[in-house]
Amino acid sequence: MDNKKYTIIGIPLDCGKTTKGCLMGPDAYRTAGIVEMISGLGHYVDDIGNIFPDEFEENNDKHPNLFKLNENIAWVRKISQIAKDVIKNSIPIFMGGDHALSAGSVSGVSAFAKKIKKPQFVLWLDAHPDFHTLQSSTSGNLHGTPVAYFTGQKGFKTFPNLEAPVPTKNILMLGLRSVDDAEKNALQEFSMSAIDMRYIDEFGIKKPLKKFLNHIKDVNGMLHLSLDVDFLDPISAPGVGTTVPGGATIREAHLVMEMLHDSDLLCSIDLVELNPFLDKKGQTAHLMIDLLASALGRKIFDKSTCSYV
Repeated sequence: MDNKKYTIIGIPLDCGKTTKGCLMGPDAYRTAGIVEMISGLGHYVDDIGNIFPDEFEENNDKHPNLFKLNENIAWVRKISQIAKDVIKNSIPIFMGGDHALSAGSVSGVSAFAKKIKKPQFVLWLDAHPDFHTLQSSTSGNLHGTPVAYFTGQKGFKTFPNLEAPVPTKNILMLGLRSVDDAEKNALQEFSMSAIDMRYIDEFGIKKPLKKFLNHIKDVNGMLHLSLDVDFLDPISAPGVGTTVPGGATIREAHLVMEMLHDSDLLCSIDLVELNPFLDKKGQTAHLMIDLLASALGRKIFDKSTCSYV
């Protein structure tokens, strides 16, 4: 296994939805041993601590129905700047925080990919497609909008200028099982590769992922992984405020991570929506780190038996 450099960026973003607790996510990952895990695999790891947005106005007078719009915009701007800088010399791990952070992480790494003339791809592991625009969102929670933003959909004029929109054809969504009507129509309109749990139940998770990874390799692309806790079944991962029954099993999730490692394509990673306030004795934090370990090269025979109880 080749040793690599990873940079951990703590992002205590907790404004993408009204349920509180994701701001504790970065410290929960540290407590569960994320740094020790990465270094234990022989990689170099630099934890730069938690970042915070620059000043912003609290009032959302132009869009009163959107929850903490200005704060979200400030976060996107800061995360994107950090992403463009860190990815130059290492593989960034954006440790959240809710999924609104991906508007910043993906837009930043995609801008870098454009600069070095490589296509950007995104593997979206989530129960939700997060493909709402500011106009179609009925909840006003912006953790449901990052994919629409970083693919360049209309309605984000108040957000930072998007340097390099990710083409919708360069996105694979796996594990979907909660899709609003507006998102369903948009996904169909753009013919996005959106694999729901029904497909996975019938045909497995390997085939669409293998096809996706082979294509990225063929075109010499860069791959961003965005892993939402609710991709997993809540029985295994209860520490999330957006639980949807019937998610991926632990074994299915590990297979995805192992295939990602084998592909050697990962250039940047999101770990999002961990809510330690809702977790059980760190069960979800430990599982997410366990999955990350598989993506970073740990094999089954390298792993000792452990308990989350």
